[in-house]
Amino acid sequence: MLDDLLGKTELRERIAKLEDEKERLENQLEAEQERRAEASTAKQEAEERINRLEDRIADLEGQLDRTESDDDLTFRDRKDVAGDRRDELLDRLRSFESEAEGILTAYVADGDDLPDPVVDTLGDRAPLVRRAAPCLVAADDAGLLATALDPPVPPGAFCEWDDSVAVEPAWFAPRGRYGLALVRADLFAVGVYEGTERVDFSGFESDVKSKHSKGGYSQSRFDRLRDEQVQEHLDDCRMVLRTLRGDVDRLFLAGDQKAIEALDEPADAIVTVDATGEPEAALGDARHDFWTTRVYGL
Repeated sequence: MLDDLLGKTELRERIAKLEDEKERLENQLEAEQERRAEASTAKQEAEERINRLEDRIADLEGQLDRTESDDDLTFRDRKDVAGDRRDELLDRLRSFESEAEGILTAYVADGDDLPDPVVDTLGDRAPLVRRAAPCLVAADDAGLLATALDPPVPPGAFCEWDDSVAVEPAWFAPRGRYGLALVRADLFAVGVYEGTERVDFSGFESDVKSKHSKGGYSQSRFDRLRDEQVQEHLDDCRMVLRTLRGDVDRLFLAGDQKAIEALDEPADAIVTVDATGEPEAALGDARHDFWTTRVYGL
C-alpha cells in the first residue's frame, strides 16, 4: 500500500520492463554479432575461393593459348604396329647410331613437364611430344631422327644422351611368364602366357544390370543395386588375380579404366581397351590391343 502511494510499485514495473527490453536487445546484439562474424567468415571463404578460381582460370587460359598456338603442328606420321612389324621397327630404331652423346632418348609421362633436352632438341616440334605423352622419345642432334612411341610396359622417367637409342624389347613385346587380365564391370578374363603362347585361361561374366527400366525401381535404388552387383563382380575378379599373382612374373591389366580403378589391384602396366564379347574372344582382342604400339613421326 505504502509502495503504491510512494510510486515504488510503478517504478519496479518500469524497471522490470526495461530489464526485459535490455535482455532482448542484448540477445539481438549477440545474434547480430554472430551473424556478422559468420558473414565475415563466409565473405573471407568466398574471396579465397574467388582467388583460387581466378588462378585456375588464368592457368587454363594459358594452356588454351599454348594449345591454340600449337594447332598448326601435326605429326609427320602416325601408325599402330604390332607383332613382326613392331619388332622390325624396333630393330631399325636400335640400329640408329651416332657419335658419343649424339642421340637423345627420354620417357615422358602424361602430364609431366617436357625435359629441357627434349625442348632444346626438337624446338618448335616439342609440343607434339606433350600431345603424344605418355611416350618414349628418340631424337638426334642432327635432326635426322625424331620419333615417339607409346610402350605398353613403360619404363620409369629418364632422359639421356648416348650413341644409340635406349630402347628395351620388354617395354614393347611379351617376355617371360606373365598374366594379362581383361577387367570390365560385368566381364573378366585372364590368361597366363609364356612369351606369345597362352598356357592358362579363366573367365566369367556377371549378371550386372545395365539399363534402368520404367517401374519397379527408382533410379537411385537401381543405381545402388547395380553398384552392389559391380562390387561383387570385382570382388570375384580380385580373388582370381590374388591367387594368380604368385604364378606369374608380371601382371598386366586391360579393359575399362573405371572398373580397373575400382578394382584397385597393383599391376605392372595398365592399358584401356574396348574389347567386348565372350570372355575368351574378348581377352584375345585385349591382348592384341595391349601389345600394339603407336608410333609418331615428330
